Amino acid sequence: MFARLRSDIQCILDRDPAARSGWEVLTCYPGLHAIVLHRFSHAFWNLGFKWVARFLSNFARWFTGIEIHPGARIGERVFFDHAMGVVVGETAEIGDGCTIYQGVTLGGTSLYKGVKRHPTLGKDVVVGAGAKVLGGFTVGDGARIGSNAVVVKPVPAGATAVGNPARIIQADTDAIREAAASKMGFSAYGVTQNDDPISQAMRGLIDNASSQEYQIALLWKTLEELSVTQSKPECIPADAAKQENFEAARINQLLD
Repeated sequence: MFARLRSDIQCILDRDPAARSGWEVLTCYPGLHAIVLHRFSHAFWNLGFKWVARFLSNFARWFTGIEIHPGARIGERVFFDHAMGVVVGETAEIGDGCTIYQGVTLGGTSLYKGVKRHPTLGKDVVVGAGAKVLGGFTVGDGARIGSNAVVVKPVPAGATAVGNPARIIQADTDAIREAAASKMGFSAYGVTQNDDPISQAMRGLIDNASSQEYQIALLWKTLEELSVTQSKPECIPADAAKQENFEAARINQLLD
């Protein structure tokens, strides 16, 4: 028991630069308090003392601001950072080394009892602030859930999910970010700039349209020069665009 508590304290010291000592973590971190109280309520739940387990979890919710159903399964070295407003459902499972920020919901979408209604998080998953993970699917090891994402389908291991509804970004498309994140051990809040694949696609389309307009302008200009050389300027329409007018940079700013 004490060895596991020391491991929980150490994982917070490793991941939170604001943590200055083990004593500060033990006395001032509600995420740690919620984990410890959940272990007691989960033990009562497994022994069949359902009301006692629910009462203890309700006290933990009032004391820490983190609501964890006593039936949920939580692994080792799980860090609820700030974590006010976090809700973890009955059949949810959280793997070892996960980091969960404030406002996260691990919720269910089914009304049937006795079925897997809540998500399973693999090892070392980061769930950003305000994210909602809804359903009885699995989020793979090392995955990242971006802040305020709404995830309703499985997330592959090592991938990032962002947006509402969440879109999946495979790890090999974001190798630079992952390399930077690995130096810290995890990616804070599970999202960085340029993660949104829709924005990236839009930027690509804008740049392509700008390039095409430039090429068309060059073609008209070349045709005009040839027509003048051959004394046939009437071949070029008066309204032909001979200069590029597409403001790609300005449109790209709208996506930032």
